[in-house]
Amino acid sequence: MNRFMAAVCALAVLSTPAAHVYAKAAGEPYENYNYDNWGEAIPSQGGFVADRTVSGYDLGIGAFDEPSDIFCDHDHIFYIADTGNDRVIAANSRLDEVVRVYDEFTMPDGSGTKLNKPMGVYVSSEKGLIYIADTNNSRVLVSDMDGNVQCEITKPDSEVYDQKKTFLPQRVIADKAGNVYVVLGNITTGAAMFAPDGEFMGFYGANRVEPTAEIISNYFRSIFMSEEKKAQRTRTVPSGITSFDIDGDFVYTCTSSSTQSTDTVKKLNAAGKNIFADMELHFGDYKPVYDTSQNKMYSAAIVDIDIAEDGCINCLDFTTGRVFQYDEDCNLLFITGAIAEQTGGFDHVAALESLDNDLYVLDSSKDTVTVFRETSFGRTVHKAAALHNEGRYEEALGPWEEVLKRDGNYRRAYIGVALALLRKGDYEGSMKYAKLADDGKIYNKAFEGYRRQFLKEHFTAIAAVAAIAAAALTAFGIYRKKRRTAGNNEKKGEEQS
Repeated sequence: MNRFMAAVCALAVLSTPAAHVYAKAAGEPYENYNYDNWGEAIPSQGGFVADRTVSGYDLGIGAFDEPSDIFCDHDHIFYIADTGNDRVIAANSRLDEVVRVYDEFTMPDGSGTKLNKPMGVYVSSEKGLIYIADTNNSRVLVSDMDGNVQCEITKPDSEVYDQKKTFLPQRVIADKAGNVYVVLGNITTGAAMFAPDGEFMGFYGANRVEPTAEIISNYFRSIFMSEEKKAQRTRTVPSGITSFDIDGDFVYTCTSSSTQSTDTVKKLNAAGKNIFADMELHFGDYKPVYDTSQNKMYSAAIVDIDIAEDGCINCLDFTTGRVFQYDEDCNLLFITGAIAEQTGGFDHVAALESLDNDLYVLDSSKDTVTVFRETSFGRTVHKAAALHNEGRYEEALGPWEEVLKRDGNYRRAYIGVALALLRKGDYEGSMKYAKLADDGKIYNKAFEGYRRQFLKEHFTAIAAVAAIAAAALTAFGIYRKKRRTAGNNEKKGEEQS
């Protein structure tokens, strides 16, 4: 009987969601998890699974050497900045065949030029041009797809740009108008912005200074300082932008500084205003990671950012080697990857890209690209999130409910169901799911709707009760007045007698 009961208990444990999650993750070098309402890590179903790794040998071009960036264009061609080999590799969408190797270009005067440690690459679908951050040549090359240079961007001759600093481009993107944005490794005043013809236009999207206690104290002390002492003191500068991506009219930036929580990830409009500035957002793991070998605490350091076709925000954390995926509203969807030697683990993450809801992570130490395929659970979540982003909340209700059947701890699904029920007019149900998601904003909206609906449905009864109550109070007041008058008259009669 004891053995029978033990077998039954073991079967029950294996059938629970948590056991199922860890079984799913058994083949991966990491555990699939998410965060609950209180910021505690909990087991969760995985949205991605490591499919394979791709090296230079797999592509037939020899080993990569410290690759720094990866980009997928509108034709689903991947471009890899093979930094150590002074080249940019173009490969097909399956990453099994090289389309072209860019290692030499033709200048406008007909002369040839070669790359020297390129660290960033971007292809514009609007302009049909390839932009390369040619770092050790201190320039950005703007070329057509045949390798003919259209423009060469070098160090700006401007008072705005500190002439003492070299020009070290590390990442590059371009908007629809052809304006070029460049992340410079030694500049903290934002991305350098250039017109399509290469003219310097200034800096864009500078990070704010982290408001630490020391900075605040120094600010108040400076009020009483002389101008001479102010000039001699060390100035506090913000962390520089590490990487960025562009999606429509918005530029998303990130910083790899693990000591700064302000402006870790930003969404900038054309004017450079951060849409995320007034929102309480957190990117990466909620709690710092403790490194026993260094005896230090390390916070998230977002080294690259990618905006997927469906609007999801993918953030690559250098500290943990993980990809944190968020929806358009910055709700956490999935956590994938780790620091490990097996497939799905990394040594030194450098960049990431997405294609058709799959993820591609570049490791500059292993010299490989790891391909993460979307799981069936991830497909359901992405379908629900896409419908939600399009404002089709009611259509997203079914997929969100399916998500909860497979993972009852998935907070984003509770939010989705609450919003869908709110749109349908099921305010009581919306309040229930908003409470489970611990989302006060949705709960308040649902409560307001529930109150209006209740008053509308029971207005006649409420009005009748109010009228009866008012009549009763009026009658009671008249009765008390008569009693008081009668009592006063009786008292006067007694006094006269």
